[in-house]
Amino acid sequence: MTDTSGPIALVGSGEFLPVMDETDLALLEQLGGPAAARVVVLPTASGLEEPASPARWARMGVEHYTRLGARVEAAPILNRDDALDPGWLPLLEAADFFYFSGGNPQHLIETMRGAPAWDAIRRRHAEGAVLAGCSAGAMAICGRTSRLRALREAGNPEWIPALGVLPDLIVIPHYDRMAAFVGQDVVDRVVASVPEGAVLLGIEEDTALARLNGGWRVMGARKVWAFTTHGGTAHAAGDQVEV
Repeated sequence: MTDTSGPIALVGSGEFLPVMDETDLALLEQLGGPAAARVVVLPTASGLEEPASPARWARMGVEHYTRLGARVEAAPILNRDDALDPGWLPLLEAADFFYFSGGNPQHLIETMRGAPAWDAIRRRHAEGAVLAGCSAGAMAICGRTSRLRALREAGNPEWIPALGVLPDLIVIPHYDRMAAFVGQDVVDRVVASVPEGAVLLGIEEDTALARLNGGWRVMGARKVWAFTTHGGTAHAAGDQVEV
């Protein structure tokens, strides 16, 4: 998959925690170091939760990137009206690092798709800005995803269009705990239903798959699994991955 836009990180869990310092510092170095970066934290995926939840993600993100030495602001774009509000555009257009934290991937997709806020983020990413997503954030910026509740239903999962930054990729976060959430039979069914031409990434907790300098590398504590219609492979921290 050839892409000349900015760095990307797909994170299984652990956003804004010390376990992600290595990943986030590597991303910041792509921009010339923490002091040169302008980070925007977007708790959009948690917009359907109690107000304390997106506020907590915003606070954690600001504290995390401040500790790493970067300039950072939160953009609580939590619903469609927010994403349509042109008042957010100056902040987004001035940023060069965007981080979507966890929550509900479908809400994130429906909030951002076709909105001026997302157009600004996509444009800045195409110009070289970092784009990172954890859990729901990682799911939403890929080509396809599935409704989590639907994974428990009989039959193959319904793969629905996501935001499409990485059109050939599908992310299942928390992969090392997914069987406990939905059952091993469901995990096996999801893996077996990978669409032709797509790569399903099972990203374990506290782990990221980051595109740095044009190549994909596993970072963090655990593993990334890559599944296609031809089978799957596991990749440990430090491994280069072809996707």
